[in-house]
Amino acid sequence: MAFNFCPQCAKPLQARIDEGISRNACPDESCGYVHWDNPTPVVAAVVEHEGHIILARNRAWPVPFYALITGFLEKTDPSPEEAVMREVQEELNLQAQSANFIGHYVFPRHNQIIIAYHVPATGEIVLNDELVDYKRIEPAKARYWPAATGLALRDWLITQGHQPQAMDLPKL
Repeated sequence: MAFNFCPQCAKPLQARIDEGISRNACPDESCGYVHWDNPTPVVAAVVEHEGHIILARNRAWPVPFYALITGFLEKTDPSPEEAVMREVQEELNLQAQSANFIGHYVFPRHNQIIIAYHVPATGEIVLNDELVDYKRIEPAKARYWPAATGLALRDWLITQGHQPQAMDLPKL
């Protein structure tokens, strides 16, 4: 999130070099505010349902993009594992059986750190209002997108003995 004004004293922020990094800061030294612009934590789920991987399309995304189930790690979540299980319930109406850590990945375009899990789940898929469609993919046929959550999918597929191939992303 970009700030133009200090949230503490309302003075216009100015760029300054802090520890070799350009950061927006309040020019009033008595205030001392610095916008650190730390990444936002996001959880992601490689949802496994009835032997297939579930990829979903958010209503805000253009066709043909599908991806993992993701959501922000909320301050009220007891742990990232419980957050990813909550997201699977909220977005797909599935009951997560467990959350098994895959890895963490940077998503610089949105200044996020992705904490990814494999989530085996049961139940009937019912999409929430955020999602407009989903796909069921056999793990052996899955291809990954070469960024952030796609790398998590790739890494999980490799642990399952697959040799996933990167997909070519369409030009928009």
